[in-house]
Amino acid sequence: MKLQQLRYIVEVANHDLNVSATAQALFTSQPGVSKQIRLLEDELGVEIFVRSGKHLTQVTQVGQQIIDMATQVLRQTSVIKQIADECSNEASGELTIATTHTQARYALPSIIQAFRNTYPEVALHMKQGTPGQIAELAASGAADFAIATEGMELFKDLVMMPCYEWNRSVVVPKDHPLANKAGMPNALTLQDIADYPIVTYVFGFTGRSRLDDAFQAVSLTPNVVFTATDTDVIKTYVRLGFGVGIIASMAYDESQDGDLVRIDASHLFASSVTHIGFRRGTFLRRYMLDLIESFAPHLDTRTVGQAQECSTAAEREVLFKGIELPVR
Repeated sequence: MKLQQLRYIVEVANHDLNVSATAQALFTSQPGVSKQIRLLEDELGVEIFVRSGKHLTQVTQVGQQIIDMATQVLRQTSVIKQIADECSNEASGELTIATTHTQARYALPSIIQAFRNTYPEVALHMKQGTPGQIAELAASGAADFAIATEGMELFKDLVMMPCYEWNRSVVVPKDHPLANKAGMPNALTLQDIADYPIVTYVFGFTGRSRLDDAFQAVSLTPNVVFTATDTDVIKTYVRLGFGVGIIASMAYDESQDGDLVRIDASHLFASSVTHIGFRRGTFLRRYMLDLIESFAPHLDTRTVGQAQECSTAAEREVLFKGIELPVR
């Protein structure tokens, strides 16, 4: 049994049993992949794939168990390589972050800039997506870190840790009737907002569920006329007069959004918590630990290690229960 054979069966499964596509992705030949799979099946004495002529049609029951185990083995070999890399050069490598537009655009730039100054030889990659896509990217190993707020149930296979709390603001053009409530603490009401068309996030993005819960609690139905995943898009359509915008407060930039009036709405909605997480068993290199701590200073090396030792999300909740999170 060779690691190469295990890699072949995992990649074939990941490519919907298309051996040709697998060979192309692995820069090898189709006959070579087929031969190695056959050799592995002969050695194990079981069929991993069901065949119809020369085509693979499905994974056998025992084959799925073998593929799942092979996936774990390949991940562990990756960890071994990372450990060796850490010893040989702890300041170089790659780091991929999967997150939403709001985090990438507003929460991470200063963190990434400081990280680049400290680790110029680490190649950084940012992947944006829905909470479900972010969870899948991290769980599959396509991303090292997942940073998200919504859909924590999707991240149950990851070690997720709370980073900071944040809330929302309403943004309107300067000539909007609600603009006069700016600077007046707690003057804005949910009824005020519900009286106008609303432009905000797609459900499942950037704390949108907290917004919907607040309106439902007081039996109001918000007139959401336009949604987007990108805060800059939301602000653009507020400028066009589509309605009042509800955005993450950190997404209002005084230097760029001076034509809009921001009205604090934190008294109307429950705070949201942004988390950062990674796959169980991940070997965290020094630069990875440093990025976590720079993003959330309370997540130092010791605390992250304790989080890794927790076997359930409930145990991690207990670990972080007494920690006061920063507010952005």
